[in-house]
Amino acid sequence: MRNRVAAAVTALLAAGAVVAPGSASAAVAPAPAGLTASAVDAYVKDYMARTGLPGAVVAVTKGDQVVRTAGYGHDAGGKALTEASPMPVASMSKSFTALGVTRLAEAGRVELDAPVRRYLPEFRMADPRAEKITVRQLLEQTSGMADSEYPELALAAPGTLKEAVANLRGASLAGAPGEKTRYHNPNYAVAARLVEVVTGRDFAGYMRDAVFTPLGMRATTTVNTTDELPGAGRGYVRAYRRVIERDHSTMFVNGAFGVVSTAGDLARWLIAQNGADPAVKATHGPPGAPDHTYGMGWWTGKTPGGSPRLSHTGWLLTHNSAQIVLPASGYGVAVVANTGFISGDDALLMAEELAELAEGRTPSGSEPFTMTADPVLAVLTLVALALGVLGVRRSRAWAGRRAARPLWRAAVRLAPHALPVAGFLGLGALFGLLMNRAATLGMITYAWPALYVFFAAMSLASVSVVAARLVHLVRLRRAGAVRAGHAVSGAAAGRARV
Repeated sequence: MRNRVAAAVTALLAAGAVVAPGSASAAVAPAPAGLTASAVDAYVKDYMARTGLPGAVVAVTKGDQVVRTAGYGHDAGGKALTEASPMPVASMSKSFTALGVTRLAEAGRVELDAPVRRYLPEFRMADPRAEKITVRQLLEQTSGMADSEYPELALAAPGTLKEAVANLRGASLAGAPGEKTRYHNPNYAVAARLVEVVTGRDFAGYMRDAVFTPLGMRATTTVNTTDELPGAGRGYVRAYRRVIERDHSTMFVNGAFGVVSTAGDLARWLIAQNGADPAVKATHGPPGAPDHTYGMGWWTGKTPGGSPRLSHTGWLLTHNSAQIVLPASGYGVAVVANTGFISGDDALLMAEELAELAEGRTPSGSEPFTMTADPVLAVLTLVALALGVLGVRRSRAWAGRRAARPLWRAAVRLAPHALPVAGFLGLGALFGLLMNRAATLGMITYAWPALYVFFAAMSLASVSVVAARLVHLVRLRRAGAVRAGHAVSGAAAGRARV
């Protein structure tokens, strides 16, 4: 989902007002050698000053020690963020759900390579191949389910895990189970519902007792919908180097991206990832197939230095998150920021650069690509509107040159103006194609507002020009017909007098 857009030129709009980061943080254990608490603070505050990020919570650990847990800046309600502030971790939740399932496997209550329907008979799809989907394939995102067949984010949101599973009955698979990694949130909704059926408990209660509490994460929970998130998910989006408060639309999130946690609890989570717990280690992989890079709730890979690396990102429309675990050095980094996806790639950028600091490299000073791209789009938007105004003003002259010609020739000249309109209406589908995820036009107002405004401006300009030209063309053709009629009448009257 991370796009890198090459752009330059001068900024048209004033740079966004910088929101000063707060310093709220609880006392932590002495920082180990290497990345220090003061280095974390210095980096985060510099990043926020450069980018205008309103707020974030950060956790950095090494081995079984906390380097830093803190909140910086404020939430959308203006309240200062601290290490105890609850924040939605979005799709980082998948790694928590995966651990919940592997705990059941560890206890012998679930076999990871058994078909899902052994434990969840209600799981049915229109594709008969779904009967072969295993529990492991759900967690490794290789079930064959995909947004191309079931665009869940573009559909009406269910209210419970049971409803989320029931809604899959009419869906097909994009491929055979185990064939290919296809990132799809419903994999984890099904896994969470499986937990409920096997344990006879609601998912939130099971996760509290089996995962969160044993790890000391007493401030962490999981919810069904975005309406249950802190502040109902209200956060920020970026546009033209400014941040704008936005409410979050209602989405179903449990199992796949519904966990709410704090910096303090995320530190405990990171420490567990670098521990020796067999169930935790099982989620790290290796993936079931050698060509897959998704373990169970974790992307597997290598650092620039060739060391193992585990990671997962998360995006809501108004928040984003990232976690990185470096098993070789024992470092763990987690960041949750209150800006939306794409327009605010803040959590991933910060986590990446904190990991670079942990490994002794100098961060490059990255910032969300929209901070560079948006001023360019602002210029292009004004150019589109100016051309639209010019086209409207010249529409009478344009119509005058074509009033006596066949209508089809005018239609041919007007046809290209349909392209910007089609581009605007198809923007959601285009984003969905690029992200390999379902998207709607409304989501673009969160993901990249400046791009939405640019396409809307081009569309408005085109529609205005076409409408003005057609109005003048119709008037001129009617006037010509009237004059021709008068001429014929006059000629007839002259002949009658003769």
